[in-house]
Amino acid sequence: MAKKSAIEKNQKRKRMVLRDAKKRAALRATIRDLSLPAEERFTAQLKLSSLPRNGAKIRVRNRCALSGRPRAVYRKFELSRVALRELASSGYIPGMVKSSW
Repeated sequence: MAKKSAIEKNQKRKRMVLRDAKKRAALRATIRDLSLPAEERFTAQLKLSSLPRNGAKIRVRNRCALSGRPRAVYRKFELSRVALRELASSGYIPGMVKSSW
């Protein structure tokens, strides 16, 4: 089980990403638009850099929904390999069976 502080920090980052997504996208579009004057693009760059870093999408860590484990997480199930194996063996995931040949 991961530390509660790490899980909460990641949840806070997710909320910040959702809150700032439109503003970041607009600023990035302004910066990439070469038809605009350089001063306007530079001010957009300054505004983007002044936004909180934790609001960036890349800062969110993919974590297990059950245990909070940060590594070996399957995106499709949002579960770590340990939790996925445990649930699959118990029969809680429909269609998933233990492999044998």
